[in-house]
Amino acid sequence: MRNLILLFLLLITWPVMAVVNEKQIDYTYYVVSADPSRLLVDLLNTASPIRNNGKLFFGYTEWNISWNYRWHEKSNGRCKLTAVTTNFSANIQLPKLRGGNTTQRKRFDKFLPALRTHELGHYKIGKEAATTIDKKINALPEMKSCKKLGTTANKMGDRILDEYRKKEKQYDASTSHGKSQGAWLEN
Repeated sequence: MRNLILLFLLLITWPVMAVVNEKQIDYTYYVVSADPSRLLVDLLNTASPIRNNGKLFFGYTEWNISWNYRWHEKSNGRCKLTAVTTNFSANIQLPKLRGGNTTQRKRFDKFLPALRTHELGHYKIGKEAATTIDKKINALPEMKSCKKLGTTANKMGDRILDEYRKKEKQYDASTSHGKSQGAWLEN
């Protein structure tokens, strides 16, 4: 019996196990049908389904983060986290050129890796957000109630999401939406 009590005490005082479950990046493509008589940038402008705040884009990264936690409520009502799981997924949408003359293919083959690099920057920001949420929730101290602990964890996660959404906007501003990374086509 004494060994069981010691094991139980060890389990409830053991550090919280935190895990970020990361799915592979999903890629989706929209088709750009080449027409040798038109400029590549015009073809992309026509084909791209990506619109955000009234602006047209050639690539887009969407990431999603969710978190779950378990806790142990003591007999005095105090509450301590016992497990945190953070889920992260991302989808990157890019163009795929079908057909095209040699000039169009060369321009597209130079443009696409730069666009992918820019979008992977967005992915990296999302992944950092998931890791930060996981670590910060994991570090929460014992609280006076499980309700307070849950509210604190969720508010913290939401604040971190807002912070990283701002970082994404700063990233786009600092790269001119990828222009400084070569993800740009001129007429």
